[in-house]
Amino acid sequence: MEIKNNYAKAYKEVLEIIQYFPEEEYNKIPKEKIEFYKNNMDKEHEFILNPEIDLSEQNILKETYTIIITLFQDYFASEKQKEKIKEILELNERKAEKEKSEKYNPDDLFKNRYKVEPSLQNENQETGLLEYKESFFIKLKNFIMKLLHKRADCQ
Repeated sequence: MEIKNNYAKAYKEVLEIIQYFPEEEYNKIPKEKIEFYKNNMDKEHEFILNPEIDLSEQNILKETYTIIITLFQDYFASEKQKEKIKEILELNERKAEKEKSEKYNPDDLFKNRYKVEPSLQNENQETGLLEYKESFFIKLKNFIMKLLHKRADCQ
């Protein structure tokens, strides 16, 4: 029930985010999909987007990111970007399967369950200051691509 509730909240967040898209980009999303989000959103969920703050710094549900990435892939991405997204998703799936097989390996099932895993190191990439201000849509696109790369690196 919680997952369904999170998606209802995510629909509300997605509707708030896409209203900042340029009209030309907003119109690429089918009206039926927007109506679906409106009809199934959690009307009680409070979410206000600040377009001046990067999406990664705002309190957004994981399901919202998933929906935004799907919208980007389906309606905005070039063929090259779609291929890259497909590769990343396949890589993530293979890594998840590998982790499952290692975790539930029958040979290791009764061995020491209290392994200490080495800490993961995050590679921080520095970005230079830009003299121009990017539009919200460009920021969203860049955020999605950065998120996909992080998922590929982390998994």
